[in-house]
Amino acid sequence: MAGLARGVAAAALLLWKTTPGLAADRVVIVLDASGSMWAQIDGKPKLEIARESLRTVLQSVPADREIGFMAYGHREKGSCEDIELIVPPQAGSAAAVSAAADSLKFIGKTPLTSAVKQAAEALKYTEDKATVILITDGLETCEGDPCALGKELRAAGVDFTVNVVGFGLTADEGKQVACLADNTGGKYIQASDEQALQDALVETIAAAALEPAPAPQPAPEPEKPEFNFMPAVVLAEGGDPVTDGNSWEIYKASSDGTRGDYVTTEYGAYKGNLEPGGYIVVARYGEARTEQKITVESGQVYKPLVTLNAGTLIIHPRPSEGADVADGAAVVIAYPGVDTPATYYGDTKVVLPAGDQKVTVRIGQGEVTETIPLTAGRIVDKDIIVGVGHVVANAYYIAGGDKADGSGIGFKVFKARKKIDGMRQEVAHAYGPDSKFDLPPDDYVLTATVDLAVVEQPFSVKAGEHQDLKIAINAGVLAITAPGASKIEIFDPKKDINGNRKSLGYVYDEKYQAALPAGDYAVVAERLDNSSKESTVTIKAGERAELTVQ
Repeated sequence: MAGLARGVAAAALLLWKTTPGLAADRVVIVLDASGSMWAQIDGKPKLEIARESLRTVLQSVPADREIGFMAYGHREKGSCEDIELIVPPQAGSAAAVSAAADSLKFIGKTPLTSAVKQAAEALKYTEDKATVILITDGLETCEGDPCALGKELRAAGVDFTVNVVGFGLTADEGKQVACLADNTGGKYIQASDEQALQDALVETIAAAALEPAPAPQPAPEPEKPEFNFMPAVVLAEGGDPVTDGNSWEIYKASSDGTRGDYVTTEYGAYKGNLEPGGYIVVARYGEARTEQKITVESGQVYKPLVTLNAGTLIIHPRPSEGADVADGAAVVIAYPGVDTPATYYGDTKVVLPAGDQKVTVRIGQGEVTETIPLTAGRIVDKDIIVGVGHVVANAYYIAGGDKADGSGIGFKVFKARKKIDGMRQEVAHAYGPDSKFDLPPDDYVLTATVDLAVVEQPFSVKAGEHQDLKIAINAGVLAITAPGASKIEIFDPKKDINGNRKSLGYVYDEKYQAALPAGDYAVVAERLDNSSKESTVTIKAGERAELTVQ
């Protein structure tokens, strides 16, 4: 790791030192701090790779470079407004940027479009030359349009550029954010692992920190063939070439045959030109990948054919036979060679390495696992039936009466059969009216809670069956007003053998409203001077009672 860091730092320093006549540019680095950055690459969380890579590259940034740092998704879950300019663009900010990245929490969503726009505004992009470098491992999740934003910023900016580093994105995902770079004249770089991310940061941060001075026009180069590198990829030997959805990552080959400097990422039916030398070419399609070493010689044209040895798996997760596909179903596929299985949702179509695919489908509390053999070049299209029933639960004050729809409503589902210790196993829980459960066939007990009223109701589930559970809690609503009170408490009026009454609920306020089972109750209002006043009240099922305690 230390050797890798020194190599990256040296590359960045060399780029700056060997480029004459250059002036500083203002840059804001935007880092994806969403929850997906906890995913791992080669057993290491992506967020740790990103922090270490930033720290390594920034160590070699000259002190006069004006660099800022922005993050999104680091403070709130589920918020599209969680965007913060942590370090404003300023000289000598490298250490502050590294420290800010090290302190981030990775918990939120991915409002990358709004973040890039705010970074551009912080750089005053309509007045000065500016560059934004976006590092993201996910796609926009807050309804922004990165392609449209790129065109807008390019039209309004003064020499404004966005460079995008796609960290761990698939080829298809990369296309959806590459347009942000393309539409501003910037670069999109695919980084699939730690080495590739550090190479990408050297290329984008070093390039963004420099602005070339005017140079003489170069002498015309001799004519070259239009293309000298035109690779093709197939799923299996003898198959048709893949021309859409695939990607090509190209690296210089090191002296020991391993990947060296990153060159480019291309998509689909790629045709390009490579300088003479050795290269490592990585072909990807879906979850299948392979790499091949080639040597390019001057004046030669190369058309390598790469075989992925992969097939296509299509899964339709259904709760029961004949039911519609469950869009929220989790489809977890452990394919050959993977340490962390990939998770998809709803209808799933994915290219996978040939071999036995362990597929687990979860719908609600139901789960089923199947092993599906997949042959190279083949398509397996399969329904997976989880076998669950759908239950919607609601509580009613009395049978046929008003439905409880306040904030104090909760439901818990337990196995009906008790364990050896006499307790029941909790299966699921939900809150609020119209609570939904997908459950495997079995006998259950549902506990419905509305404020201080609790009722149990047994029920059974059959696969494919939809049922509405309407639980009558035989309760009413008590609304208490106690002017000047510091605490209101509700008691069972009956005393136990020790002369104590059971406390059912209390609030530190002058008002208290709660659902209670039908019956008699004592209400005590306490004041700050330790005086108290007690009243009694009778609650009738399905009715509202109002009580004033003075």
